[in-house]
Amino acid sequence: MAELLGRRDECAALDRLVADVLAGGSRVLVLRGEAGVGKSALLGYLSSRIAGEAGRGGEWRVASAVGVESEMELAYSGLHQLCAPLLDHLDELPPPQRDALATVFGLSTGPAPDRFLVGLAALTLVAQAAERQPLACIIDDAQWLDGASAQLLGFVARRLLAERVALVCAARTGIGDDILAGLPALEIGGLSDRDARPLLLRHVHGPLDAAVTAQILVESHGNPLALLELPRTWQAAELAGGFGLPAGQPVAGKIEHSYVQRLRLLPAETQLLVLTAAAEPLGDPVLLRRAARALGIDMMAAAPAVDAGLFQVRIRVEFAHPLVRSAAYQAADAADRRRVHRALADATDAQADPDRRAWHRARAISGQDEEVAAELERSAGRAQGRAGLAAAAAFLTRATELTPLPEARTRRALAAAFANVQAGDFESTRTLLTIARDGPVDELQRAQIDLVRAQMAFAASRGNEATLLLLAAAQRLQPLNLQLTRQTYLDAFSAAQFAARLSEGVGTAEVARAARAAPRRPEDEPSPGDLLLDAFVALTDDYAAAVPLSWAALATLRRDPGSARENLRWLWQGCVLALELWDDESAYDLSGHHLQLARQTGALSELPLALGSRTPVLVFCGELAAAAALVEESRSVHEAASIAEAPYGALILTAWRGQATEARELIEVTIGEASARGEGVGVAICEYSHAVLCNGLGQYDEALAAARGACADPREMVAHNWGMTELIESAVRTGRTDLATETLQRLTTKAHACRTNWALGIEARSRALLSDGDTAERGFREAVDHLSRARVHGELARAHLLYGEWLQQSNRRADARGELARAHEMFTAMGMDGFAERARQQLLATGAAVRQRTANATEQLTEQEALIARLARDGLSNPEIGAQLFISARTVEWHLRKVFTKLGVSSRRQLQLALADGDRPVATT
Repeated sequence: MAELLGRRDECAALDRLVADVLAGGSRVLVLRGEAGVGKSALLGYLSSRIAGEAGRGGEWRVASAVGVESEMELAYSGLHQLCAPLLDHLDELPPPQRDALATVFGLSTGPAPDRFLVGLAALTLVAQAAERQPLACIIDDAQWLDGASAQLLGFVARRLLAERVALVCAARTGIGDDILAGLPALEIGGLSDRDARPLLLRHVHGPLDAAVTAQILVESHGNPLALLELPRTWQAAELAGGFGLPAGQPVAGKIEHSYVQRLRLLPAETQLLVLTAAAEPLGDPVLLRRAARALGIDMMAAAPAVDAGLFQVRIRVEFAHPLVRSAAYQAADAADRRRVHRALADATDAQADPDRRAWHRARAISGQDEEVAAELERSAGRAQGRAGLAAAAAFLTRATELTPLPEARTRRALAAAFANVQAGDFESTRTLLTIARDGPVDELQRAQIDLVRAQMAFAASRGNEATLLLLAAAQRLQPLNLQLTRQTYLDAFSAAQFAARLSEGVGTAEVARAARAAPRRPEDEPSPGDLLLDAFVALTDDYAAAVPLSWAALATLRRDPGSARENLRWLWQGCVLALELWDDESAYDLSGHHLQLARQTGALSELPLALGSRTPVLVFCGELAAAAALVEESRSVHEAASIAEAPYGALILTAWRGQATEARELIEVTIGEASARGEGVGVAICEYSHAVLCNGLGQYDEALAAARGACADPREMVAHNWGMTELIESAVRTGRTDLATETLQRLTTKAHACRTNWALGIEARSRALLSDGDTAERGFREAVDHLSRARVHGELARAHLLYGEWLQQSNRRADARGELARAHEMFTAMGMDGFAERARQQLLATGAAVRQRTANATEQLTEQEALIARLARDGLSNPEIGAQLFISARTVEWHLRKVFTKLGVSSRRQLQLALADGDRPVATT
């Protein structure tokens, strides 16, 4: 191929890619370069290279897709192209994945699946197809992929590891820089003069002035397609004298201009047929024939374009280069474009593909049309069911543009704004809100406009602005829709909790006051959201009086956690409420249900919040290995979906582990980011984590400063409770008994109000630190008794440690050894190394000999390997592990082989023993 002249290095890279996949691994590569630089030619080389393997017994399977600019608003259209040849494996997928893919591809009906469940299904489909033979996924013009397809191709690419898959894409620089960002890339530059000159001269017939040759080489920037295409449109005399050079255009523009000139030399019917093919991105020749018949064109009209090497009609309609398609569409007269879209709409089966038909109809009109707008609006619901909110947003936005009646236009603009804000397209949301605001609006619509603006602010940043806007929206909705009003007040309260110390004028007290004054819905059975709002409002006024309301809300959620399916966030808010009441049982149950439901329903966009709330609960319960697994899973979610919450769970885990360097670095970064976002509660959690770390390491002055920061604002629910615990211990150790006594009074008030074993145990332990003699000993024993009946084993171990330290200071060394040995054993078993070392030092001071912990084989495992090993030990199959961690079953198998080798086992049964608790360090006298 002439376009491959001078591409020896690039072809060699593709040869290595093929060899690597045949050797048993996955390879991902994005070819990046300007239009015409040879990306498509290199993809063609890869296809021929793969075809050549068949003759050597290495037959590949190939799936391909081409991004099309006119399809960018149709969610999953690119993914459908790629996956269509692989759908014979659809029934091999786990049912939730199979149903998700079938729904978005229009093969079945059902509720809109979460976008990343679709991505996981695509990953599994690709992996299954690659089980029997190597698979090549080739995507050209990736910059024109619809947003959903581009995002999920990135998802798939980042999760491939051990599958025999080559995923190779081509994306244009500039407009395609954000597409598949971060993946391995090969920059395709222009040819050197040494390679460009012979390529140019080989395709010029007749004399070419030397100066003109030099000018062409300079202006083409070594672009192979420019060197091949530009001379075809110039006359010999123009080439000789240089008159045909279109100066001042980018290379891509020059190439498209060349294609436009070649297209204009074709007969009028041929040009119209080529335009029809350009407007029909599926490449379906049957659909093209039907549309041509509607236009009164015989398919023989395609012959001049085929002879000119511009496109061909075979099993699929294929253009010689993506720029031919864009040139044909962009250069066409607007009336002709509308005409071919009308023909395509008529040719599209209204029963089989009503949404694409509606989309073509929308492109076929120049003004406004209520019938078409209504059809688009009806399609929006189906589009959401197939492709999610982004697709619905696109249909509703176009429906708004086509609506002639002001009232209907306002209604559709609002619906489109709600869809766009949930889909994360804030720029379109702002435009639609302007349209709605400028039209005739009633009071409910004005309130809904405010609500969309508030939701946009809360999604973008959970700081002050979101609280103000959500509160204003709730107050405006109050006389119009009580159900939506109370839900908005609950969201406003959550926003105020996030802002806390960084709020400016409006905090939880102001939200609570407004919610308390609002009328209630006339219902016998309040929803969990109603009960949660009542509890949070009461907590801002009188803690003791709020406790019964809080127990009622928690009991309702625990009795029927499935009731939160309509609003999974209720479970997160319930977990926050439980932690504020020191209710470890409810926090454990609700955070577990939240995580379970988020996984079961495929609500992967909810997963970061569920993982972030579950992690600290597991840390307090001493299940640090499980907490570490969730932190690793959070990283998987972030890598797979680019969704992330602030790493508060990871912060707390690292602090309790006593990992000083990692914790300090994470605290420094996170506290800056939380401050910038206006998340006061994030600052408090950072300060609390700092205090825990330093108390564990025995650095009490630093712990006291951090604990005081954590307790700076009592509005910061949960974090303030935790901070009080650390403040009392560090204040006692640094001689600031005045601070410790004052803080104990606040802690006692809460503990005696909620009376959970966790709260009473912490209160007794803190009281003992400020006492002497028998009073202190009774306090420590009371703390151990209460905390032994709670789940919070980390706090129980600290009670043993503090009791042992007190006994040591009281010269009761024999008694101290027992408590300190128990603390040391517990901390070591849980992986709380900072506290374990503190206990070891105290044990040594009593004269005890501490047996050093021997290295465990499991410590050789990476976090990912350890997580997969634990899941396999717990009985999950490879596909189940893959579904949870967003990787394929083959990748799970690859990791498990490494785990087996490191642990010296050969079966899952042996894995049970290898991962059981090993020898624990003990103290001897």
